[in-house]
Amino acid sequence: MSYLRYPHESEDIISFYKMILSGLQKSTLIDYPGKIACVVFTAGCNLRCGFCHNPEMVIPSQIQANQDAHISEKVFFNFLDRRRGLLDGVSICWGEPTIHPDLPDFCQRIKKKWFLVKLDTNGKNPDMIARLIRENLVDYFAMDIKHTWEWYPSLVGVSFEKEKYEKSIKLIINQAKDYEFRSTVIEWVHTENDIREMASYIAGAKKYYIQNYRDSITLDPSFIWHSFHENYLKKFQEIALESVKECKIRL
Repeated sequence: MSYLRYPHESEDIISFYKMILSGLQKSTLIDYPGKIACVVFTAGCNLRCGFCHNPEMVIPSQIQANQDAHISEKVFFNFLDRRRGLLDGVSICWGEPTIHPDLPDFCQRIKKKWFLVKLDTNGKNPDMIARLIRENLVDYFAMDIKHTWEWYPSLVGVSFEKEKYEKSIKLIINQAKDYEFRSTVIEWVHTENDIREMASYIAGAKKYYIQNYRDSITLDPSFIWHSFHENYLKKFQEIALESVKECKIRL
């Protein structure tokens, strides 16, 4: 599966960025289950997944090229002030918010305005996840399980330390207020046995979502895989339920 690897700039380069808000979706009924939320997108990521469909939020040169579309924290928080009583929460996602040292302060400012906070993460930074839980700054975590541990190094395109992902899983299951795990599945990349093993990593988890891959512009332009037929997703769902309490499909 080495064809999924997309080496680019060192993952260390992007970790020095101050948090960049690369976009804002003003409302969603889907991203934060059961809540009306806005979605704020952060730029920069510590992974280089070939199937990533947001390269403009991952590659430093593309982040810089799109800086005219970025928004300031002042603009964002002014927006929140105008949405009091209309929104329940804020979803923070893309590329990987936990790489930013100022994320806890950002979450705290949102919480002080009485909004709930949902955070999307790839799980590579368990120390930040532990801090966010300890300081009561995130109300809902959504962590990706991208593949079996065997194939993670090829899939994510950077150095792989299984222990970090396992620690994040344990923290979220045992200590988070609320959470979900999720996997984006891709034809010819994920199999029934893969789903069984992936679900075993989060055994006992209360929520697991299987998301169908959608063809789009990807970080690796040669990535040409496709989505599954819904019947396959239902089979994956049955397999996952051997390990988790609830599994749903997102098409």
